[in-house]
Amino acid sequence: MTRTAIHPSALPGASVSVLALREELRRGAMRTFAKLPLPDREVEVLEGRDAVWAIVRRAGGGGLAVRACHMPGGAAGVAEARAVNGEALRLTVESVIGRQTVSFRIDPPDLATMRITVELTPAADLLIPYLPRDLYPLDENDDPTAARGEVEAAQRGLNSGQIFFHVDRPAFGTVLYFQNLTALNDYFVATKTRPDAAVGGEWPELGFLPPTPPQSGTPPVDPLPAGKPVTVSDAILVFHDDTTRDEQDSARRFLQMTGAAYRRIDLPDTEYRDWPWRAERSIRDLTSRDASIWHYGHRYIHPYTASEYPDIMAQMSLLSAIRDFDAWRGKASPIADELAAGLGKFHDAALGTMRRYLPNVSKDKDKKAVDSWYLYHPLLNLAHLALGGDARAKRLFTSSLDYAIKAARHFDYIWPIQFKVDTFDVIVKARNDDGLGQTDVGGLYAYVMLQAFELTDDARYLDEARAAIAAVRGMRFELNYQANLTAWGAAACMRLWRITNEEYHLRQSYVYLASFFHNCAIWESQIGHAKHYTNFLGVTCLHDGPYMAAYECFDSFAAFEHYLRDGGPDLDPAARMLISEYCKYALSRAWFYYPETLPADTIAQKPRNGHIDRDLSFPLEDLYHDGQPAGQVGQEVYGAGAAMVYASRSFHRFDGAPFRMFCDHFLMASERLSSDAVSFRLDGGDACRARVSLVPIGRRKLPKFVLETAAGDRIRPIHVAGRVDFHIPASGSVTLRWSAR
Repeated sequence: MTRTAIHPSALPGASVSVLALREELRRGAMRTFAKLPLPDREVEVLEGRDAVWAIVRRAGGGGLAVRACHMPGGAAGVAEARAVNGEALRLTVESVIGRQTVSFRIDPPDLATMRITVELTPAADLLIPYLPRDLYPLDENDDPTAARGEVEAAQRGLNSGQIFFHVDRPAFGTVLYFQNLTALNDYFVATKTRPDAAVGGEWPELGFLPPTPPQSGTPPVDPLPAGKPVTVSDAILVFHDDTTRDEQDSARRFLQMTGAAYRRIDLPDTEYRDWPWRAERSIRDLTSRDASIWHYGHRYIHPYTASEYPDIMAQMSLLSAIRDFDAWRGKASPIADELAAGLGKFHDAALGTMRRYLPNVSKDKDKKAVDSWYLYHPLLNLAHLALGGDARAKRLFTSSLDYAIKAARHFDYIWPIQFKVDTFDVIVKARNDDGLGQTDVGGLYAYVMLQAFELTDDARYLDEARAAIAAVRGMRFELNYQANLTAWGAAACMRLWRITNEEYHLRQSYVYLASFFHNCAIWESQIGHAKHYTNFLGVTCLHDGPYMAAYECFDSFAAFEHYLRDGGPDLDPAARMLISEYCKYALSRAWFYYPETLPADTIAQKPRNGHIDRDLSFPLEDLYHDGQPAGQVGQEVYGAGAAMVYASRSFHRFDGAPFRMFCDHFLMASERLSSDAVSFRLDGGDACRARVSLVPIGRRKLPKFVLETAAGDRIRPIHVAGRVDFHIPASGSVTLRWSAR
């Protein structure tokens, strides 16, 4: 969402709800039920004509009116009930629509937080044509039309139901409103609605607009059933005193406040996934006739099953992933050498760059066209191989750097969507009518330049990385174009900070992260086919993309490993937690991209690219938060490296041990203490949990395990399906010991 600054004369008008609230507050006609304390604020709970309100006020700084529950026609009765489970207040509200239970929780240990949960038990089968939004900034006189501020970010599509804004006049502060959409699944399923961009609004009427059936001459008839309790709102509000407009401070504050909301929701369970088995299958299937094709005597990979002409991005993504997996397992894959042997055909010696397509590409492709990120992402993987000692990759990489820099400077480090590789003529400038191109390519480019600096020690590349990061100043929450590119941009900023010790780059990494997590779905959908898979903490592939994509998922995972390793103890705790949780859930969630894990009737029958083969271990490109058929775009051969990346980062082998260890957090340090003991350290979120699974190698028998924290606490083992699981703190050191039974 574009930033919306509201100036004194800029209000587009006032809705009925705004005017009605102003009049009720002006008349002082509401009945007070309770006053609840928040740090530097007070919450007054009031009964109005058709709503229960929570008015949050800051002395001398205005306030915020929150419609806690809506009661059309007024209340037949509002009464205080016995608070349970740490509630600050519980009300029961009787009205013509039924009984509503309204729960208030105040949680001030870190950032001041208020949670309001509303459960409705309808009195009759209830059709809902409309419900109002629930947030109204107020000035010192409780006037919602006179408060002034700015919306920084609001819900995009079916991502997290949140809005992030600040009230400047009066200086109330910054607010993050988070609607826990997971709790509302029963409402969405019953009414056949989906919360698409449901949290947002126009100042001063903000917050959650509950989705209702589209109205027409014959509207849908899907009621909430009588007598069945259903949660209709679960709102978490996080408050901060500051209203600074600095984009780096704002981004960090968004991460901190999102982290505060995250810690207060119930998190779904994760599952152990056998990624090494999946990786072995994927490598085997790459030799199938639907996966690859031969040109110039070399094997090349189709982007989709038996579809699309080979391109350099697909080849390099797979080759890099296979090499990592081979190093992990200590065994070479012949197909890796086959793919490496044909890379030279993509290199254009005259231009000094890697082309997107082979020279013999068919006429239905523009051989001179390149998407901006396609120019640099193959270089990222070439550099990865070169840093690992691959001489061919180093030669191709270094011979492409001058052109890479020439292109960056030509576009002043602000790239279009697509251009001509020989002339730099722009083919597609912008992604839509906002005029923005591939806004986060500069972050990817910066990371490539830092790889070049590491290989050559040439300060020119360091200067290029600085220039690319500086060019996106002021992008704020519009920085994200494609999720994995944004993740690499964050990693580039963190690496720059480690190299230069310039704090600007550490702070700028938070701008990339805020844009990334703005496009995440921090909720678990049960809408449509989504009940067959998990989408929690899945990021949509593009800034306005309707789906989660397998490739962007695992490439972001890989980028975040670098970010966390470079971050160290100076990294903001909320940023560390959100990244670690994203990676943890990716390891569990990504399993459902593989078509054989889904019911057949949930998969698209006619994808846009190629066909879908449930017997091939390649991921579907697309899964949807709202449960649309999966795989509408196609089955990614180019995404087959996902299993190899997950396996090589999350599974660990110990010489002589009869098992391997899975951990859903990155090991930040490890030490072999003896032949039957190892210690390791995790740097995940405080109060979060990590999974450790100990899995037998082949038919070998598992030994007896003891796992202890640094404080000496023993963790109870859980024996399941032939392995041993432990749930451990996600932050801190542990020691694992084993002995024969």
